[in-house]
Amino acid sequence: MQYDDNYFMNLALEEAKNALNTDEVPVGAVIVSGRDEIIASSFNSVEKDGSCIMHAEIRVILAAQKKLENWRLDGCKLYVTLEPCIMCCGAIILSRISKLVYGTIDPKGGLSGSILEGKIEIVHGIMEEESSMLLKSFFKSKREKDRYLKKNIS
Repeated sequence: MQYDDNYFMNLALEEAKNALNTDEVPVGAVIVSGRDEIIASSFNSVEKDGSCIMHAEIRVILAAQKKLENWRLDGCKLYVTLEPCIMCCGAIILSRISKLVYGTIDPKGGLSGSILEGKIEIVHGIMEEESSMLLKSFFKSKREKDRYLKKNIS
C-alpha cells in the first residue's frame, strides 16, 4: 500500500485528539521512517507532566530515539499538526530528521520557516483546516469556560 502525507497527517490528528481528550493543547505528532514505517506517535502533555518542554514533537522524537536505540533519526519524517516552535525546531535539527510536514501555521510561536529552511525539507498546509479547527475549538472552549467562571464567581 502506498502512503502519502495525508495518511500520516491523519494519524497526527488522531494524536491531537488524544491530547484534546486529556485537556491538553491538541497537537499531535508522528515520526515515520524513510520506508514509510511508523516509528512513534505522541501528543502534547505539558499540563499532565507539568513541564513546558513536553510538546508533541519532543515526546515523539524521544520515543523514536528510544525505539531505534539511536539519537540520529536520519531519513525520518516528522508529521505534526501545528508548526513547531523554536525549541522543537532545535530538536528537529539536532535529531537529524530529514523532512517536516505540518498542518497549520503558528503565528505566535511557529518558527520552522526561518530556522529550518534550507536545512530539511518542509511541507506545510497538509490537512491545515482540520488542524486549525481542532486548535480553535479547544481555545474557544477555554475562553468560554473562563468567561463563565468570571461571571459566576464575581
